[in-house]
Amino acid sequence: MLESVRLNYLPAVGLFLATIGLGLAGCTPVGVAVGAGAGAGVAAAQERGFKGAMNDTEIRLKINDLWFQESVSLYSKVNLQVQEGKVLLTGNVPDPETRLNAVRLAWQAHGVREVINEIEVKDKSSLTDSAQDAWIGAQLKAKLLVDSEVSSINYSIETVNQVVYLMGVAQSQAELDRVIGHAKNISYVRRVVDYVRVKDA
Repeated sequence: MLESVRLNYLPAVGLFLATIGLGLAGCTPVGVAVGAGAGAGVAAAQERGFKGAMNDTEIRLKINDLWFQESVSLYSKVNLQVQEGKVLLTGNVPDPETRLNAVRLAWQAHGVREVINEIEVKDKSSLTDSAQDAWIGAQLKAKLLVDSEVSSINYSIETVNQVVYLMGVAQSQAELDRVIGHAKNISYVRRVVDYVRVKDA
């Protein structure tokens, strides 16, 4: 009976230690690693399994490190969640360029399958430009979605001042060329900047 109670208690202890570890960790990637390590006992009980949880932790640490190296401000303003290689970004940033950098750097971490960008820009000074950028982004996403030769889930699109920034992982150079072609054929697009990594290249 006592052994059964101990076994049931272990995940709760792991969660408690993870919370304590993250609370004491401070605001550095190394500190996050301490908290993540303490939660390893909890990871084994999750549906994604221990290996999946550790892969997600590795992705999280790499992105945090990339952000920290880029800018302490970026690291502190953007929140990050990783689940089975899918990365969710949230938070508030002062300008579109910071938002762009957060997404671009997130795609650089090995193992990332998708980046969901929910970062909000506080600066609303150029509403006309923002509306046009949003329209361009929506047009391109729609084109990629209906193109059977493009795996649209593997791409993130950011449009800043009518410049389209492509990020993600292409299955092949041919697929990437199609995506760039779609972007260039949208009205008002001034330039296309490619940060896409070709798979296994």
